[in-house]
Amino acid sequence: MSTGVRQQRAAATREQLITAGLSLAERTGLAGMSVNLIVAEAGVAKGTFFHHFGDRSQFLLALHTEFHDRAFAEIEKTTAGMAPGRDRLLAAANAYLDECLRHRGVRALLLEARVDPAIIEAIASRNRTVVQLTSPDFAAMGWAHPEPSAAMWNSAVVEAAILELNQGGHQPEIRTALAQFLPA
Repeated sequence: MSTGVRQQRAAATREQLITAGLSLAERTGLAGMSVNLIVAEAGVAKGTFFHHFGDRSQFLLALHTEFHDRAFAEIEKTTAGMAPGRDRLLAAANAYLDECLRHRGVRALLLEARVDPAIIEAIASRNRTVVQLTSPDFAAMGWAHPEPSAAMWNSAVVEAAILELNQGGHQPEIRTALAQFLPA
């Protein structure tokens, strides 16, 4: 078997494990998601899991990355061509909130995983990226301190996602309240 074919199979198996984890997240949460359940859901041997991820923590990090990569792709698609400013911030926030609701299990899993050191650093890294991406919006609106404003906005959007997750779905009053933090 050629190296290219082996690499393709390895990537497919890794994706199979990630897909299994994403599926299990909604049903079991973090506490109930064991390596045994993941490999059973994926239909692979336990050794295969450890070959691809090393340990459960690295698997959770992969789930975190997959969730946020999907969310960022949706945000980019939603905000493509929009000028920096309030409308773009609100469109991005709504895209993120919608993506969280589409993958409720993963969002719950990630909230539970916040005490894992690997996840803590990944969250901090993503937050830094969000601040870099949204600071120009605050600058375009004339805010005196765009970076701290972007960091605080990010926290508010994440809190809105948690509130919607806890309420079990889209909450117009939460989104309206979030929008009120950005004067028109």
